[in-house]
Amino acid sequence: MSRHVDTVTDAAANPDAAQPFAELGLKPDEYQQIREILGRRPTSAELAMYSVMWSEHCSYKSSKVHLRQFGDKKPETDALLVGIGENAGVVDIGDGWAVTFKVESHNHPSYVEPYQGAATGIGGIVRDILSMGARPVAVMDPLRFGAADHPDTRRVLPGVVAGIGGYGNCLGLPNIGGEVVFDSSYQGNPLVNALCVGTMRHEDIHLASAKGVGNLVVLYGAKTGGDGIGGVSVLASETFDEGGPAKRPSVQVGDPFMEKLLIECTLEVLHAGLVEGIQDLGGAGISCATSELASNGEGGMHVRLDAVPLRDATLTPEEILMSESQERMCAVVTPEKIDAFLAICRKWDVTADVIGEVTSTGRLVIEWHGEIIVDVPPRTVAHDGPVYNRPLARPDWQDELIASGSSELARPSTAVEIRDTIMTMVASPNLAAKTWITSQYDRYVLGNTVLAQPEDSGMVRVDEVTGRGVAVSTDCNGRFAKLDPYNGAKLALAEAYRNVAATGAAPLAVTNCLNFGSPEDPAVMWQFSEAVRGLADGCLELGTPVTGGNVSFYNQTGDTAIHPTPVVGVLGVIEDVTKRTPMGFASAGDVVLLLGETRDELDGSEWAHVVHGHLGGVPPKVDLAAEMVLAALLVEFGGTGALTAAHDLSDGGVAQALVEMALRRGVGAMISLPAEHDAFVALFSESTARVIVTVSPARFDEVMSAAAAAGVLVTRIGSVGEAGSDLVIENVVGDSVTLSLAELSQASEATLPALFG
Repeated sequence: MSRHVDTVTDAAANPDAAQPFAELGLKPDEYQQIREILGRRPTSAELAMYSVMWSEHCSYKSSKVHLRQFGDKKPETDALLVGIGENAGVVDIGDGWAVTFKVESHNHPSYVEPYQGAATGIGGIVRDILSMGARPVAVMDPLRFGAADHPDTRRVLPGVVAGIGGYGNCLGLPNIGGEVVFDSSYQGNPLVNALCVGTMRHEDIHLASAKGVGNLVVLYGAKTGGDGIGGVSVLASETFDEGGPAKRPSVQVGDPFMEKLLIECTLEVLHAGLVEGIQDLGGAGISCATSELASNGEGGMHVRLDAVPLRDATLTPEEILMSESQERMCAVVTPEKIDAFLAICRKWDVTADVIGEVTSTGRLVIEWHGEIIVDVPPRTVAHDGPVYNRPLARPDWQDELIASGSSELARPSTAVEIRDTIMTMVASPNLAAKTWITSQYDRYVLGNTVLAQPEDSGMVRVDEVTGRGVAVSTDCNGRFAKLDPYNGAKLALAEAYRNVAATGAAPLAVTNCLNFGSPEDPAVMWQFSEAVRGLADGCLELGTPVTGGNVSFYNQTGDTAIHPTPVVGVLGVIEDVTKRTPMGFASAGDVVLLLGETRDELDGSEWAHVVHGHLGGVPPKVDLAAEMVLAALLVEFGGTGALTAAHDLSDGGVAQALVEMALRRGVGAMISLPAEHDAFVALFSESTARVIVTVSPARFDEVMSAAAAAGVLVTRIGSVGEAGSDLVIENVVGDSVTLSLAELSQASEATLPALFG
């Protein structure tokens, strides 16, 4: 027997009935706006839909006015096939192949329940890629945690890592890269960002729209349960109190084996031509899928909510609409193809039910046991919600922060002190080996992984015949963004761009995950607006369009916000993955070259952070023109096989890069710093547009000539040693520093197991 629910008729008859709009996260003026749209009070079901769809996480109401820059400043390119506005962007990589990629956040759920929060973050981003018609081929995970030795980091990190590995490994997707950064600013607000890459032929691209009056709306995948009700949509739209989250809705529970069946089932129905439109169910669940499909299509849809298969028969209509249960998709299918669609679902043991049809009414109508509980214009739910141009103001403390540079910090002045500094930094949590984490991920499943952590970029082969592939890197230095949000965003872009080019892939497109504090804080909104402006300007200059991404606000505890963290993902294409450039020293006698100019730039550096716990000054200079020239050179060299190794210079500078290149394959080097340079600056500066490369003696003149022609400064700094040899650095304050690979490996590998093992 059906229970009584709040119907549209009831709403008209009882216009003044009290409604819990504030408890659902709506402001009084937003509630009034809903009443004006409908010409009456909303039903309880309508209120539930508007509350989740107008949440910060789903509606982008505080960021839309700034994000428009990505469209206004979009560079001219023929590569972009699908841009911002769809589930994920799509780019042409040649030979009829297209790649879709996107990064999203699952920050707040991962703090509340680390394992499931992170696991369902992977599941959600995979379905975004799947809904474009692509086969997911790889995932990545840019992560940020509080202080490495804090008890709560020990609570959160192992669960997050286990969730990412558990879900991704069960799906059979390689985890090819990402980041793990520790900083006290993320205490209580870890950032769990997830990226997925998918591949398809051009003709396989699908979009999220409900077209064709009379076509059927099919919900398929897992049954709907009570997990995740008001989950990421509400949880990610409020600041945590000092004691933790103020709202603790049920975090979504993932089932990767169901998702694997869903992937194969979806790809089969898509390739069989049985689908007119498709949408995954993530944040806001059925509320999102129905309203977005309807508003992107003919504009009308009639849904029978009681046809939705449930895991819990006690769920109310409001709960069904708000549930963020995982592993669900919504498809629009013509009546003549429905039997074939359902047959494929049965083949894969995937539950599928027709829950409605496309109409020409321009209304989204939802009924429950024959009674109308929702009757709304779908665009007002999905797209035309409130838009805020929130107050923004450069914070009073910004000048003081910039004035407090690193020049007054004590610098090592002897070879012994510099050696000790190198060892300290190698063992620091941010620079230490992440093997304890990455060993929990399957990096090589599917057999197409070409490069994976700790290489500069993850790389996968797309075409097994030609060897065509893509490389992806995600980067962001939150300290740089705190010092200068505009240039900090550009620096994140530049590093990801450089990392991709270092492997020999030509940078092509950008996705982003913009993680910030509360948009209700004018200082945070200033940081956000500056970062978006910097990223839009940078992408325009580099010619790499933003294909899509995510905004995560309210990452703060009380009045303390995280460092502004605009994570940037860059995707590049390589014509033949067998010609990729790895990062490790390889052949004895190879010449070691430093490409790019080194300046005294240590403000916000890893050295200042690790050795002095200091943050202040101005970040390194951004020179995107130099980055473009350097990248073109690296791609050219990669295609001709001129380089035997390449490694970008960023956190920790030359010293850290040399250590990582030596440890990658267990091969040392003899390095001689230019006598005229300050050894400390030469080793620890974090100047940009720089890469260390190695080249065989036979091709040395060729590389030098090409670099000179491109206007890239080249400094010869040494030669590669035999396997197992030491890393020796000469001309260090009139002395030499010798570092055995055994002690470097021990220092680097021991840190994370000691903290979390």
